[in-house]
Amino acid sequence: MQVNVEWVDARVRLPHPGEPVAAATFGTWPHDFHDRSVAGEHYWLVRPMVFHDLYIPTTFQHRSDDDSHYHDCFVDSDGIIRYPPGGPGEDHITHWAALPFLPGLSVHVAGGPEAGAALRRAREATGLR
Repeated sequence: MQVNVEWVDARVRLPHPGEPVAAATFGTWPHDFHDRSVAGEHYWLVRPMVFHDLYIPTTFQHRSDDDSHYHDCFVDSDGIIRYPPGGPGEDHITHWAALPFLPGLSVHVAGGPEAGAALRRAREATGLR
């Protein structure tokens, strides 16, 4: 299966709220980074994230002391918040791309009994069991 990816400049357009995306982030490794060979170096990498027009951290480990709300931000699975260029912080999302749907479906998530059935159909369609 091949998927074409259209990268969108985050300065031009942002994803829809709640949309899972591949997000390219640009930043600098901290000077006290555990891998001293790259400490202070710039990086550019891709991470799966979800875009939020309003994000309120709800887990104990990511709740801010002042119950802050975050606007127009990208959040990764660890609860790390990054912004498009011009937002706060030093690591910015430069580009984003919509993630493809699950194989054979038109959704990003399948749960419960449907998840197993969808996986079986996708494997059968490719000849794998």
